[in-house]
Amino acid sequence: MARPKSPRAGYTAEDIVREAWNQLGLPPEALNALSLPGDQGPAVPSSFKIGLLAQGAIATSALAAASLYAVRNQRPVPTATVPLQHAVAEFRSERLYQLDGDPAPNLWGPIGGLHPTRDGYVRIHDGFPNHRDGILRVLGLPQDGSVTRADVSGATRAWGKIGLEAAALENGACAYALRSYEEWDALPQAQAIGSFPISIRKISDGNIAAQQSVAAATLPGDGDRCLRGLRVLELSRVLAAPVAGRTLAAHGADVLWVTSPALPALPALDVDTSRGKRTIQLDLDGEEGKETVLELASTCDVFIQGYRPGSLADRGLSPEALAARSTTGGIVVGNLSAFGPVGPWARRRGFDSLVQTCSGMNVSEAEHYGAGEPARPTPCQALDHAAGYFLAAGICAALDRKAADGGTGSYVVDVSLAGVMKYLRSLGQYEGRQGFEDGPDLQAAVDMMDPGLFETRRTGFGELRGGAALCGC
Repeated sequence: MARPKSPRAGYTAEDIVREAWNQLGLPPEALNALSLPGDQGPAVPSSFKIGLLAQGAIATSALAAASLYAVRNQRPVPTATVPLQHAVAEFRSERLYQLDGDPAPNLWGPIGGLHPTRDGYVRIHDGFPNHRDGILRVLGLPQDGSVTRADVSGATRAWGKIGLEAAALENGACAYALRSYEEWDALPQAQAIGSFPISIRKISDGNIAAQQSVAAATLPGDGDRCLRGLRVLELSRVLAAPVAGRTLAAHGADVLWVTSPALPALPALDVDTSRGKRTIQLDLDGEEGKETVLELASTCDVFIQGYRPGSLADRGLSPEALAARSTTGGIVVGNLSAFGPVGPWARRRGFDSLVQTCSGMNVSEAEHYGAGEPARPTPCQALDHAAGYFLAAGICAALDRKAADGGTGSYVVDVSLAGVMKYLRSLGQYEGRQGFEDGPDLQAAVDMMDPGLFETRRTGFGELRGGAALCGC
């Protein structure tokens, strides 16, 4: 049976920005400052319109920062220029950077990926040691480093895919069943996800008594970057939420990234996503660490978090608690989750590759490629990156609303990987193998880029070569 036509099948990158602008309630005249050079055809080897998503999401965040600058300083909106080629490169930034001349290392673990079950397949995420050990416990395999991919595949064959998915999640592991679009669409969680990936809600009016002083404090004077003077506290790991913080930092915000010494990290990702940030470590399982976070957040304009929904709230760091402690008239809390704030999967953990797997994307990609594979991942972590840029845009929109209210009020911005997946799917897919045949090889395209699109800086990790700021504001 033929699938219905995708509702946004004819969209351009400019259409993506325009829709976001209308959904976020931002000033329509700012759209005149948008510049999106580049061909609108396939930009990567995929059936999905990842190039459009990349350019549209990054441009939305850049123009939102430029518009906020204009509001804060009573100036014209600076031009936001986002070339398609550069946007696509930024969607692979964690794979394209160089550190002291060496290329970025491989991020995948030895047992992760797709494995067969008796009725299909599951994808295992083993990027963090606790997730790897968790799935090995579920499968009854040793955790001493001796297990091979073949051992794991042999063990997963004894399971049904849905049963293994459930057992993994119940035991602190991360594995999802490979589903088709039809299987995903039948789930209550699929139906709980909104049609647009960014949602904003106001949770308090802020401290009205301090309104006049707060308004002055949160609308600083002119600076060399759009978000200069904005204070951001970020608690996150992996990719999507750190991309949001990195984006705000690229536009001038002062971003303090809090990590935990009690949690495993992925240093190869941190090298890329920490660009422009300062960082500290705090243990949130202790009262001292929690109180320090609350104290830091009390003087911040923005709080970004990318942990499993409910995990920070369970530690006394809910948006309402942060708003109650705010000394800036209110705070904008940006939440990045796998499946969104509502629905039966709302508190589940998940990653880009796993959302692709469980939502039908990988099956559809394989069908379009036509090589008989059960699943085919996209050539970049498009959901992670788009979610990060959309979250940054939503945060800027919430700050715009706060400024319109005289500098007071607290807001929550929600973006999920599954919401971005639904939006990407709604853009439609290229017919057959067109996207794979016309989409250029990513590394070859990067090699041909203007060297001016990259910058080299001295960092705490060493000499880092990565993408330059995407907006001339």
